[in-house]
Amino acid sequence: MATVSRGLPDRPHLDVPRREARELLAEWRKGDRGALERIRGRHPSLATSDDEAIATGPFRLADAQLVVAREYGFAHWAELKQRIEANSPARELALAIRAGDRDAVVRLIRAEPHLLHVPLVSGNWGPPMSHAANLGRLELIETLAELGARDFQHAFDRALLQGQIECARWLHAHGATLAPGIIMGSCETLNIAGFAFLADLGAPLTNEHGDRLAPLALVLGTYARNPAGKHAILDSLARHGYALPDSPMMAFHRGSVTDLEKHLRRDPSLIACRFTLADIYPPELGCGQNEHAGMHWTPIGGTTLLHLAIDFQEAEIFEWLLARGADVDARADVDADGFGGHTPLFNAVLGHPGADATFAQALLARGAASEVRASLRKFLDWCAEPRWHEARDVTAAEWARGFPERGWVNTAAVRLLGEADDGA
Repeated sequence: MATVSRGLPDRPHLDVPRREARELLAEWRKGDRGALERIRGRHPSLATSDDEAIATGPFRLADAQLVVAREYGFAHWAELKQRIEANSPARELALAIRAGDRDAVVRLIRAEPHLLHVPLVSGNWGPPMSHAANLGRLELIETLAELGARDFQHAFDRALLQGQIECARWLHAHGATLAPGIIMGSCETLNIAGFAFLADLGAPLTNEHGDRLAPLALVLGTYARNPAGKHAILDSLARHGYALPDSPMMAFHRGSVTDLEKHLRRDPSLIACRFTLADIYPPELGCGQNEHAGMHWTPIGGTTLLHLAIDFQEAEIFEWLLARGADVDARADVDADGFGGHTPLFNAVLGHPGADATFAQALLARGAASEVRASLRKFLDWCAEPRWHEARDVTAAEWARGFPERGWVNTAAVRLLGEADDGA
């Protein structure tokens, strides 16, 4: 299921979400499938309803406004409206918190006390105290609590997600609880500090619904790329009784070259094997069971361990694969619609923001062909307009240059490919 996710511009105006709510209501009246998915994904009372129940049940403008507010990351329409109306002072307060300017924070809150309860950036980052917890500003957390802030639980969750343990410890001592689901934030960001802090306190290793597999599935499928944190959390889950399979893919997820060597001895063709999404994100471990499973960049279904090592930023495994003779021009499987066939270079040109050109450079140094062409299809989710992006008969550089989500493009790798083509 696609997930619409929006962000407020620097100068938001309430007319925009009002229009979006009216448009959603009109689409619901037409029975538009995309609208039904949006409603199910964001309306808490309709999360488990099927299309027919949503299409035929009551759905009013207030319901559409709730869906739109949640797409912007706010709990309800009134919260979104309040944030937009307080835009200038909220932005000033957010900057003061980021700068650690206690005097400015106190001045702004005393001038407009309602800001204590207004999310400053989004519902995720939360009101000022939660915002300070994201950034590890303990002095400001204490100050905001003295001024009347009460978002202890949300601030606790954000501190853990970011690994701000000193802040988390203070918030826990002042009333934040080990509620079911509290472990999920550190699993999302692969933050071992937050995970270990909670595990040591005996926090439940479940999501808010009590699903014990949910933390494991999130560690495997998250957008975050922190191999050391991921390996440590998986090791901790194993110590807490999780039965992790003895498979090549789990050895990969755990970053264990030793176990991969063992599997290679059992199956000498391992390095040339192609892995499906179900192999990478096993449904039996709680992972999704569709083509949107897991969060990655260039498609990884039907790819080799070398493709995967690049996407998951497993540098040690990447070097081991090259030393073992992995084919730098290995092509991914091609699906029934003709998409696929891409080499590891295609995975090197898209990735987590901040990635460098190390993988692309190593591939090119070993003779990877930058002129290889392939057709690719990628579903863009968690954006204002979830949709499929298709590119036919493109090189790795062309795939990156034409990719609509520019924050995912590894510009250093693309630049390196351009230099390789110029020197050919």
